[in-house]
Amino acid sequence: MALVLLGINHNTANVDFREQVAFPPEKVVEAIERARALDGVEELVIVSTCNRTELYVEVDLPDEDRTGEPERQLLEWLSTYHGLNADELRRCSYFHWQDDVVRHLMRVACGLDSMVLGEPQILGQIKSAFAVSKEQGAIGAKLGRAFQEAFSIAKEVRTDTAIGENPVSVAYAAVTLAEQIFSSLGSLKALLIGAGHTIELVAAHLREKGVQHIVVANRTLQNAVELGEKFDAEGVLLSEIPERLIEADIVVSSTNSQLPLLGKGAVESALRKRRHRPILLVDLAVPRDIEPEVGELADAYLYSIDDIRDVIEDSVKSRAEAAEQARAIIERGVEEYQRQQRALNAVHTLRAFREKAEGIRDREVEKALRELHRGDDAAAVVESLARALTNKLIHSPSVQMKKATADGRDEVLLLTRELYELDIGEEQGPAGDSDAGKGLDASGREETPS
Repeated sequence: MALVLLGINHNTANVDFREQVAFPPEKVVEAIERARALDGVEELVIVSTCNRTELYVEVDLPDEDRTGEPERQLLEWLSTYHGLNADELRRCSYFHWQDDVVRHLMRVACGLDSMVLGEPQILGQIKSAFAVSKEQGAIGAKLGRAFQEAFSIAKEVRTDTAIGENPVSVAYAAVTLAEQIFSSLGSLKALLIGAGHTIELVAAHLREKGVQHIVVANRTLQNAVELGEKFDAEGVLLSEIPERLIEADIVVSSTNSQLPLLGKGAVESALRKRRHRPILLVDLAVPRDIEPEVGELADAYLYSIDDIRDVIEDSVKSRAEAAEQARAIIERGVEEYQRQQRALNAVHTLRAFREKAEGIRDREVEKALRELHRGDDAAAVVESLARALTNKLIHSPSVQMKKATADGRDEVLLLTRELYELDIGEEQGPAGDSDAGKGLDASGREETPS
């Protein structure tokens, strides 16, 4: 079994393409079911956010088999699912294998691969994606261990570094952008579209900057009202956006809508009624909530999630040193994952070893019991049992050690000493080791198990 990753993110594709590859929450379960129908796909997690879409997959291939088949298969499936050109998708995508998958996952969970360095939201999004796959029975031991190790490393990075000390996020960047455009935010009015975590952060930052009048618009009125109550804001339905837009100086939108919620016509109408007082519109959604054509209007300042990159980059310079510390922690995490995998790989061998030994034991015990039932001397039976068990348990190792020595593979003898904790005098080198003959009879001939 091998871990593979196919993904695109803000570094490889613009928002136009990313929104075409995104999986809306209500489609993820269906997508998981369809992807798991692919040959060789055993486990799967789909991470889909505004900045990335990634498929974490365990495929039925040997660890060392780095064929291009999984990449081709996943690219073909993803392009077919979204109705995209496969070649275009390939140009915008990246593919990782085994340990590089784990390393990338840890970087993403820690916020090192985000547009906002160290932003905390991505960890919650990954945990949600993992939970969905787990509910669908799409998580097994290998992929599950990779994600659990990533969660542990992300917690350590948050605890032991300053990666998250400064309030840097797309929400914070949106409010910082508003400060750069308007001389003062205190007298302005804000319209927030959506009621998720990002909008909640935007509302909190706006309050901290002195914005007193905030309206939250959402498809579900109860969610808008509940979020509004946290910040002394008003909650309304999406249908009220055109009316509320007339008074809004700042509009920030972040929803899961698959179609734009705010068009050029509605904004143009609002600007006329505002006597062309400018409006700042920040669209943090993928797919986008605000039609790109809104940016053509003279008094509308529209920024997409890609447009605020410069604002974010200025804000994260203080996190560079913490990011280096985080990378060191991630490398230790990858090493720990590798160690766990090696230990897991040993389980199968240990199980086979135990089963073979127990089989020998059961057969010899059964033979001894038959002899006792016949009335044979008990002491002789016990002695014969002990001798037979010893000979049969050491027979195969003895044969293989002799063969390895003849082939010049002295490391096999050294490993045997370590496994069985054998104390060998230093004067005897591996090739001349007399104990390699364990399992030989008194004349030096190999005993053949009966």
